[in-house]
Amino acid sequence: MKQYDVLIVEDDPDLCEALSDTLELEGYRVLAAHNGTEALAKLGRNRVKLVVSDVQMPVMDGFELLRNIHALHPGLPVLLMTAYGTVPKAVRAMQEGAVDYLVKPFEASALIDKVAAFAVVDAPAADFTIGPDPGMQKLYRLIERVAQTHVTVLLQGESGTGKEVVARAIHEQSPYRGGPFVAVNCAAIPDNMLEAMLFGYEKGAFTGAVQSMPGKFELAQDGTLLLDEIAEMDLGLQAKLLRVLQEKEVERIGSHRKIELNVRILAATNRKLKQSVEQGLFREDLYYRLSVFPLRMPALRERPGDIVPLAIELLRRHGFDAACEAVFDREALDKMQAYSWPGNVRELENVMQRALILKSGKRIAVEDLIFEENVDPHVMAGAVIENAWVDNSEDMSSLGDQVRSAEEKMILQTLLTENGSRKTTAEKLGISPRTLRYKIARMKESGVAIPCSA
Repeated sequence: MKQYDVLIVEDDPDLCEALSDTLELEGYRVLAAHNGTEALAKLGRNRVKLVVSDVQMPVMDGFELLRNIHALHPGLPVLLMTAYGTVPKAVRAMQEGAVDYLVKPFEASALIDKVAAFAVVDAPAADFTIGPDPGMQKLYRLIERVAQTHVTVLLQGESGTGKEVVARAIHEQSPYRGGPFVAVNCAAIPDNMLEAMLFGYEKGAFTGAVQSMPGKFELAQDGTLLLDEIAEMDLGLQAKLLRVLQEKEVERIGSHRKIELNVRILAATNRKLKQSVEQGLFREDLYYRLSVFPLRMPALRERPGDIVPLAIELLRRHGFDAACEAVFDREALDKMQAYSWPGNVRELENVMQRALILKSGKRIAVEDLIFEENVDPHVMAGAVIENAWVDNSEDMSSLGDQVRSAEEKMILQTLLTENGSRKTTAEKLGISPRTLRYKIARMKESGVAIPCSA
């Protein structure tokens, strides 16, 4: 089964695509369906974190879909989209189990905020246990031991080293594995919103609080809560977080009712947290509360023996039939081993995806490796164009047609690799999402079939 973050169910194709693009640009992996029956079929073949469904649809409407989801996929949250005239029905649907509703028309920001509250995003990364590096093997054994306990773990390491992957591994091997795994990126949420997101709030607690909302602590009940980029949290909020950790209970904003918690806390940061304490940027008491069992994730350059095994695994994971047969030539291996990998495993994944697009046959040559510091869409386009000319030398037309054809080929290949995701396709190609949307629109006008996000 494939894993997605959000399933959009909307019978209007244009609106469905717009909603999908909006969420993909925020980093979500999106699946789409055009009615309730199609949605249930896709839920049978894929795993999702949240369903966002229209109410008025042919074949099976949103209310019937909600009832079917509760019967077939208990615990899967459903967010309804409804026209103004059907708001009373949507409210009743919430009483039957929908987590919330949006009234059409709504701003993109409203959709993003609602999805952020209910969709728990997984980190798409390689299996952290891949590779023979002795230091990493020792770390794996430590992780297995600490996972069996209830203690708080502090994960420290550079960006892209796999901290969230390790956090998930700890959860899956822990006594809390039967509960949810909830991750919150403290750096990605404004300070004035982070408190409400963590602790929840009651209706009327502040302007815009039109209904009660559970916080991430509540959503992680009987499971694991990862506080990612914890060093970016405001000092005032750190004090409130410390109290929650000490008392093992939380109060929603605007409420005096205490909610007892049974949550495993993990924290992660790419900073040296002890230095932040010394600089007065992080509370010392909170540091010691979080750092019961600290683990340091080494940078990829510190584990050179893992580079090639990880690269091969990443090739395989990106779904190319020939990926497991693809081999690196000697120059490519030397270049990979000599490179410093400042973006760590995340950068290695990007380089492998580019190599799969640029390679000829089953071999990956040194010229197929384009690192982050050398990312240039014109360079990548030139490499693809060269292959296109080699493959089609007998029927070349004008230079402009060849360039446009190669560009379209590169966009299509990347869309296929990224399962139709506009956001990650734009990132991999080194262009803005707006530019990609323009180019896709031009391709559609010329009759090119564009892969959907589903």
